[in-house]
Amino acid sequence: MATPLPDFEAARGGGGVASSSTTVLTSSVPSSSRSPVANSFSEEEISPILIFLFFHKAVCSELEALHRLALEFATGHHVDLRLLRERYRFLRSIYKHHCNAEDEVIFSALDIRVKNVAQTYSLEHKGESSLFDHLFELLNSATEIDESYRRELASCTGALQTSVSQHLAKEQKQVFPLLIEKFKYEEQAYIVWRFLCSIPVNMLAVFLPWLSSSISIDESKEMQTCLSKIVPGEKLLQQVIFTWLGGKSDTAASCRIEDSPFQCCLDSSSSMLPCKTSREQCACEGSKAGKRKYPELTKYDSFDAQMHPVDEIKLWHKSINKEMKEIADEARKIQLSGDFSDLSAFDERLQFIAEVCIFHSLAEDKIIFPAVDGEFSFSEEHDEEENQFNEFRCLIENIKSAGASSTSAAEFYTKLCSHADQIMETIQSHFHNEEIQVLPLARKNFSFKRQQELLYQSLCIMPLRLIERVLPWLTASLTEDEARNFLKNMQAGAPKSDAALVTLFSGWACKGRKAGECLSPNGNGLCPGKTLNNIEEVCLQSCHACVSVPCSSRSIELCCQHQDKRPAKRTAVLSCEKNPTTPHSSEVANGCQPSGNGRSCCVPDLGVNSNCLGLGSLPAAKAMRSSSLNSAAPALNSSLFVWEMDSNSFGTGHAERPVATIFKFHKAISKDLEFLDVESGKLIDCDETFIRQFIGRFHLLWGFYKAHSNAEDDILFPALESKETLHNVSHSYTLDHKQEEKLFGDIYSVLTELSVLHEKLQTDSMMGDIAQTDTVQTEIDNGDCKKKYNELATKLQGMCKSIKITLDQHIFLEELELWPLFDKHFSIQEQDKIVGRIIGTTGAEVLQSMLPWVTSALSEDEQNRMMDTWKQATKNTMFDEWLNECWKGSPDSSSQETSKPSLQRDTDHQEILDQTGQLFKPGWKDIFRMNQNELEAEIRKVYQDTTLDPRRKDYLVQNWRTSRWIAAQQKQPKETETALNGDVALGCSPSFRDPEKQIYGCEHYKRNCKLRAACCDQLFTCRFCHDKVSDHSMQRKLVTEMLCMRCLKVQPVGPICTTPSCDGFPMAKHYCSICKLFDDEKSVYHCPFCNLCRVGEGLGIDYFHCMTCNCCLGMKLVNHKCLEKSLETNCPICCEFLFTSSETVRALPCGHYMHSACFQAYTCSHYTCPICGKSLGDMAVYFGMLDALLAAEELPEEYKNRCQDILCNDCERKGTTQFHWLYHKCGMCGSYNTRVIKSETTAPDCSTSS
Repeated sequence: MATPLPDFEAARGGGGVASSSTTVLTSSVPSSSRSPVANSFSEEEISPILIFLFFHKAVCSELEALHRLALEFATGHHVDLRLLRERYRFLRSIYKHHCNAEDEVIFSALDIRVKNVAQTYSLEHKGESSLFDHLFELLNSATEIDESYRRELASCTGALQTSVSQHLAKEQKQVFPLLIEKFKYEEQAYIVWRFLCSIPVNMLAVFLPWLSSSISIDESKEMQTCLSKIVPGEKLLQQVIFTWLGGKSDTAASCRIEDSPFQCCLDSSSSMLPCKTSREQCACEGSKAGKRKYPELTKYDSFDAQMHPVDEIKLWHKSINKEMKEIADEARKIQLSGDFSDLSAFDERLQFIAEVCIFHSLAEDKIIFPAVDGEFSFSEEHDEEENQFNEFRCLIENIKSAGASSTSAAEFYTKLCSHADQIMETIQSHFHNEEIQVLPLARKNFSFKRQQELLYQSLCIMPLRLIERVLPWLTASLTEDEARNFLKNMQAGAPKSDAALVTLFSGWACKGRKAGECLSPNGNGLCPGKTLNNIEEVCLQSCHACVSVPCSSRSIELCCQHQDKRPAKRTAVLSCEKNPTTPHSSEVANGCQPSGNGRSCCVPDLGVNSNCLGLGSLPAAKAMRSSSLNSAAPALNSSLFVWEMDSNSFGTGHAERPVATIFKFHKAISKDLEFLDVESGKLIDCDETFIRQFIGRFHLLWGFYKAHSNAEDDILFPALESKETLHNVSHSYTLDHKQEEKLFGDIYSVLTELSVLHEKLQTDSMMGDIAQTDTVQTEIDNGDCKKKYNELATKLQGMCKSIKITLDQHIFLEELELWPLFDKHFSIQEQDKIVGRIIGTTGAEVLQSMLPWVTSALSEDEQNRMMDTWKQATKNTMFDEWLNECWKGSPDSSSQETSKPSLQRDTDHQEILDQTGQLFKPGWKDIFRMNQNELEAEIRKVYQDTTLDPRRKDYLVQNWRTSRWIAAQQKQPKETETALNGDVALGCSPSFRDPEKQIYGCEHYKRNCKLRAACCDQLFTCRFCHDKVSDHSMQRKLVTEMLCMRCLKVQPVGPICTTPSCDGFPMAKHYCSICKLFDDEKSVYHCPFCNLCRVGEGLGIDYFHCMTCNCCLGMKLVNHKCLEKSLETNCPICCEFLFTSSETVRALPCGHYMHSACFQAYTCSHYTCPICGKSLGDMAVYFGMLDALLAAEELPEEYKNRCQDILCNDCERKGTTQFHWLYHKCGMCGSYNTRVIKSETTAPDCSTSS
């Protein structure tokens, strides 16, 4: 039965854990597409990827348990910090190697078939490593434990739990389904097997039993079944893995070894049957009989008197030096030949020795030096060698890309040789220092047994994949005695439980000798041919029923079809060759030949060193070294990190990119996250005012974050995904937004509960001061309530820390990975359009609150650049006008509180505008007081303003010329103070929308006030009422006073009545301080780009503002045809100005507009746009009717051969069609919306043509 993805919902602790779906991981490969071997499995196979789910579950469970302990420690319970530190240390080690193997195998394989997915997860590993580092800094500094330390520790553990759990949940939602979809079952098995072989041996030996013990019994059995299919079927490999797994699994116990050629090397205590083999001894067994797997080295006769086991390090140094010398010689040969056409073999050899050096250095730093003397350190030399290898490989890559014909080829030749010589000199010097400083101390302080153990532990620092290559390479460079001593030391230093592993190592080491000759003292080899031929048969017969057909029948060719065919096993066994000169009957029967004085060792290989999926290994090796020394994340040397790390993308000399404006929100978000993180620590002892302010700041951040993430999900990320090379690049960040939104919701729930408890504590405290009765019970209740409050406050602090770290990491990765993509794949105009779309779905109220919030986190230069970008994106709109009006900080503004912090900034901004010659916009009083010369000067100023288009200039000048006459005719000079002091003004009486129900208003609006017109100083309910009885229009934005129709008092315009008798009586549900609009019925919003109030729910809800058309359109019209400032024109039917019209406007398919009522009337007799002549809709039915009409109509004989040249208004192409008096069909699009452009001509063939 398949195991579903673990549900992490129940595992949420204080730090929060992301949820995951509950889909079943089964192979999705159709049965018809599977190979015959694959068809031997059930129809719905359990995917090998299931192994990773078990690991995820184990990690999340351990993180939750450890965080729970940290919370108990923070709330005063006793917790052993030493034990907590050791458990975290073990978890970090497990998780670190898991991440390294993921980067090397899983993500590299996935990146070959699905681009733009793996690198995000590899980058996240770095952030998780930093979290572990910070946690251990805290754990190691536990010298003075106080309350703040306890809470900080709980916060850090919660942040780590949240970050890792969310990362794993994202992998389950995106990476694992892709692995199952893009890779066949056999490929999945190969990937998982290579993953296991890429984990260091010493870590794999503890990783598997820990994993098995961290899941349920049923899951453990299911994991064993999975492993039996993942691990190649060769019994020695199965024995190695299942010995690590615990040695008690049904799968391992069922695979009997009576007939195994390796039985003599297996520990009798590993729950296997006793040894039942032939009389011949195993190659790895010494001449001494007994139960031990190796000869007991109680005497050291086999060693030279001066040869200590630790001197084996010199053999490693000797082999590495020899290899480096050959590489240097090869470099000189390449220089002399001048042939740079194929450096792949040279590069591969260099990569191998680099990997050997890195792991050798790692073994010295972690095993040898700490044991000899903790003060010893050659880490600087090791780092220098790694850097030199990096430079060498970069040089080779440059040579490959430049080519041999490059003008810089000679320089490349010289550098190639000098780099090789430099590395060789550095390594020789380093090795010499180690041999004279470290080895003498090791010989002096350690027994032979201890030296052998250290050497074996050093070897196990490497992963199986590398050991399989290193051991033959090493023994090939040694003499026969040195190779035999090497094997003896390895066998003597290994524990009994590693019997099968040492057998495997010994066989691999023998493969480095001539024809794979056995290095055992008896020279009798490991594997009789008959036994080898029967391995598969015996295993199939003896496997437990719960295990499906083992992997011995699967071959690596199934997942690497481009390679040469190999035997049907995934691992290849070194075959024996016949010796035609000295045949022996028994040797011929067994299929082997003697080589020298011994038999060939027949042990299985892993089958993972062939680069069948294009997987590399060196980056992971470098990552393991860097992480082991300074706990940094995996190095970004992989092919996954090529295009996003372009240094030019971050150059300071580049001009500001429009899309960079969006990322400036990151700076403001980070600032508020810092506030939440710091201030949440003060919630344990705070007053009601503080907690209310904290809640308000949290809601502000949550709202702005939601707006920002929605803009990214709806606009930014789809724009990226629209580029073919960027598919899948943003999916991970979309998942981040969902997880972060859930974190905000969890914080809100805890914050609400905390607020209720705080209010209860305050109430109980006040009641306790009044009544002193039942004080004992009250104190108990208060104590419980206070304890729960402290626990919630501690939990909330951890959650705030978690969301800060999570969002900071998310923001950092976005800027690192996505930011450069916009500059690379989008032009400035495209970026302007993206910015316009984002702010075009942002309402005026949000912008009015958001702009001070964002700009407060920016420098003055950043503020100016951001506003310049916004103005460029909104150049066709009234945004600049709205910005000037809303940043004046008027006291009656609907957002007074948010505008206070920006008052100083507003003043500065206004001064900048004045200095740049911004158009002066005087009021009615200024116009009336102007003399003719001043008025003409202002008109000239309008004509000189280059930012205005000609239509706008004509509009403004016309208004200026008529405004002075209107003011002179209509305005009666009255001081404002007169009305305020109680004098009765014209119209000072209430008006009713519904006189019977006494509902205030007029026929146009329902409202509770009247407005004083600035032009004529009279009171009207609305501007339409004014215009109906006046010969001029009312400028509503110039209104400064209103009349409350309840108290009949004239007062400054505002949302409520300010007279005490009305007690804050609202004038309407909606009030706009810019348009001076009051409405108590309809849903109204103010568009900052139209700078007018529109009917609707708001921008981003049911409308958006198109920056090109400069109009508000329904959300369904996102993909409309844009015409610049298309709404700033008159209706083609009634000639009313559409932009400020209060009637409903309809968008036409051609991009023009007209009133909806005019459209209904016009289309009763027309079907073409009155402006451009295109069809107003889908006319297929009507055109079909015309086809039928013309088919039934017969032209007179004299017109049948006549043709006419036409121009189609719909497709805008010319053509020729048959003569008709009324209807002419376009031969291209079939439209009858055409016009004749040439008189009829007579032609023999009058068929329609283009």
